[in-house]
Amino acid sequence: METPLIFKDPLIEYLGEWAMGINFYSVLFRICLVLMFSALVGCERSSKRHSAGLRTFIIISLASAVSAMVDLSILARTEHGFPVISAASVVSIAMISGNSILFSSKSQIKGLTTSAGLWACGIIGLATGAGLYTIALLSFIALLCSISQLPLIETILKDRSNHFEILLELKNTYNLQDFVTTIRKLGLKIDDIESNPAYLNSGLSVYSVSITISQRDFKKYKRHRDIIEALRTLDYIHHIEEI
Repeated sequence: METPLIFKDPLIEYLGEWAMGINFYSVLFRICLVLMFSALVGCERSSKRHSAGLRTFIIISLASAVSAMVDLSILARTEHGFPVISAASVVSIAMISGNSILFSSKSQIKGLTTSAGLWACGIIGLATGAGLYTIALLSFIALLCSISQLPLIETILKDRSNHFEILLELKNTYNLQDFVTTIRKLGLKIDDIESNPAYLNSGLSVYSVSITISQRDFKKYKRHRDIIEALRTLDYIHHIEEI
């Protein structure tokens, strides 16, 4: 019968045996560690004015770490057991993360990154509470880098895409045909035009427009922002922006 693989945490070997079990020092160390991890991620979210910020990330991660430590304590006192509290924490984290997703007035889904960040930070809290320090540390570094650095890469890739979507506010409904004609003259293709219901009875003609850049030569020299800036000069456009 094969012996199951057991992860040997190199940080525990460095810190000593006290970091492995559940004792006063290990509990204090794990709580401080998870507070530091979640605070750094929470600060990054707060700096960008997201709804779930510093306190939310700290509370979620702390609760996850405590639940993992409680499970370990229960398992140490019984011959057979199952990590019930940790399992419940995972479900709770998923529910809270899902509730942070919102729909904006521009028909956009907001909060996906924050929701995923909450979920990931909660799992890192579980790993920290369970004493898996190396896994928690490496996961924290990967999470923080993903949240803080990847948006720049996403912006570059998005600006080079052949497809983009704009929020279009026209001064008059009758100007929509003029806009479509201008788009076609520019060598662009309109994939979809949808009237925004959030602006009904407001006096504004607002649309979500999906556009494809169909000409290769045009794509080489024009970015999304350049196209939008050119369209913004049209007299009948009240406001235009990429979404």
